[in-house]
Amino acid sequence: MCGIVGIAAFADAPAPRRAQIEAMCATLVHRGPDDQGIEIADGVGFGMRRLSIIDVAGGHQPIYNEDHSIFAVQNGEIYNFRELRRDLEARGHRFATRCDTEVIVHAYEEYGSRCPEVMNGMFAFAVYDTRRRRLLLARDHVGVKPLYYAFVPPYLVWGSEIKAVLASGLVARTLDHDALAQFIAWEYVPGAATLLGAVRKLEPGHLIEIDLDDPRCAPRAYWDVPDEAEDRTMSAEAWAEAVDARFAECVRRQLVSDVPLGAFLSGGVDSSLMVAAMGPATTFSIGFDDPSYNELDWARRVARHLGVDHHDRIIAPTVVDLFDDLMTHLDDPIGDFSIFPTYLVSRLAREHVTVALGGDGGDELFGGYETYLADGWARMYARLPRLVRAGVIEPVVRALRPRPVKKGLVNKAKRFVEGLAHPAALGHARWRVFDGGVRESLFTPEARTAMTAPVDGHITALFARAGARDPLNRSLYVDLKSYLCDNILVKVDRMSMAVSLEARVPYLDPELVALAFRIPQEHKVTFRRTKVLLKRVAARHVPAECVYRPKEGFSIPIKTWLAGEFRPLMESLLAPRRLREEGVFSTACVERLKAEHLSGRANHSHVLWSLMVFQAWRDRWLAAAG
Repeated sequence: MCGIVGIAAFADAPAPRRAQIEAMCATLVHRGPDDQGIEIADGVGFGMRRLSIIDVAGGHQPIYNEDHSIFAVQNGEIYNFRELRRDLEARGHRFATRCDTEVIVHAYEEYGSRCPEVMNGMFAFAVYDTRRRRLLLARDHVGVKPLYYAFVPPYLVWGSEIKAVLASGLVARTLDHDALAQFIAWEYVPGAATLLGAVRKLEPGHLIEIDLDDPRCAPRAYWDVPDEAEDRTMSAEAWAEAVDARFAECVRRQLVSDVPLGAFLSGGVDSSLMVAAMGPATTFSIGFDDPSYNELDWARRVARHLGVDHHDRIIAPTVVDLFDDLMTHLDDPIGDFSIFPTYLVSRLAREHVTVALGGDGGDELFGGYETYLADGWARMYARLPRLVRAGVIEPVVRALRPRPVKKGLVNKAKRFVEGLAHPAALGHARWRVFDGGVRESLFTPEARTAMTAPVDGHITALFARAGARDPLNRSLYVDLKSYLCDNILVKVDRMSMAVSLEARVPYLDPELVALAFRIPQEHKVTFRRTKVLLKRVAARHVPAECVYRPKEGFSIPIKTWLAGEFRPLMESLLAPRRLREEGVFSTACVERLKAEHLSGRANHSHVLWSLMVFQAWRDRWLAAAG
């Protein structure tokens, strides 16, 4: 696990300076506190910060081939590196270390730009071939590890985080208004965009290959979820057997480590099944004073059943003191409240281990979100007469005051009605997007003028790319390619790396992903039940009462905290005078949202929190540019 950076100079541009690469590396010390490596050759500069996991003594990067004509740096892990190494040695390659990064160098020699296709892991890497003057950047299949870049001729600049790219001094800081509109709508910026117009994300399963003598930056895909027809010849029990065996194999593959390793255990289906597959383990979880947000009892039950060494902790609203520190790590911001519990459970884990496995990805592969149910309910609801829907049910539900508990019937009903206001073409994503009517009034006329792209364009494009799959598997594809990689995995990577903890996600092994998308939808979600097949598998290993219970999710009671501990921070970041001076958000609209939320008439916690996160981001990464 590392943080990587680099600059490639084209034509007659000055080569990157060592001090420049060192400044970029300095922004990533939290990702790699153990070591630093720099190489500058032929107008290309590589830098890395290392968190030593495999071959602790011999894995210093950059890693070279036998004659030093090719060198590479990597952030992440190649889980099948031992198998690849044996194959490459049989083909005549000679290795000097035991680390997985060296496999990248020799795989590039053997397969060229096709080398990411043979790798199973979570990675972002850069390879430079001095003889051919070719640079290769690649990101793992599903997007567990990040990679950002800016093509600003005569330079290409890249890094594991945006702050590293900015530290090069070569990249302008200008706000992308379309990306801002998407951020407010979805709580993350989807696809290749970022809030900075010059900085792009290398998307999952993509690579960039550049000839330094003819520099063109054209990212291309090397992998996508295999578009295979669902297999209806297998019974539910046969599918459960196949998933159980394949998942256990994926977990075992990710247990390789030369340093202490543990796991996050929430007590939910995904993490419980994962810990069961690990065997002896050290596990970690956190909880809250609010019982509707606290799952510690379930985590403890699972831990006792499996006989693991379990550690947990209760947290309180004093997490407001963490805000400034965490915003430093969100230079590519997300409006997800659960950054706090993710950071705190990572911090707890880091007291004991250097690597932790997590259960992320199970929802997107096996149908774990209630939005998938809502999509089916909406089709049934549409059969009611319009007069009953629009004239009776919806006005009554909108008039209800939200309840302080996390979910509950009233809160679910309000969320369902809010989602119905969005186009049916968005499918399940209707219950994720922020209300369009409010969004139109949220921005000033000047800001809206600069927003030209539809905020839901990535959703409709992904549905089109999903192909002729079952309707549910099409929705899962959309979430895998958007919500998962641009929100969930960003959260896990940034919050774990903030404490120098490597987080691994065995559900996102490409082999399991491919298998999961062959499973017909009727085995995953029914009219009333989510994640049917995975629960069937989990019930083989943990108590049924821990499996067949309502899903809570990993979040915090932010809607209550915004009226309490977080209120002074909200009032400061969203102060009317400040908003008027900046000219992006309508002061009147923001004040109305705050008043309705604080009075309990509505729950605007999601949009208010996103606004707060953006304002904090603006202070650090945009306003600071001057």
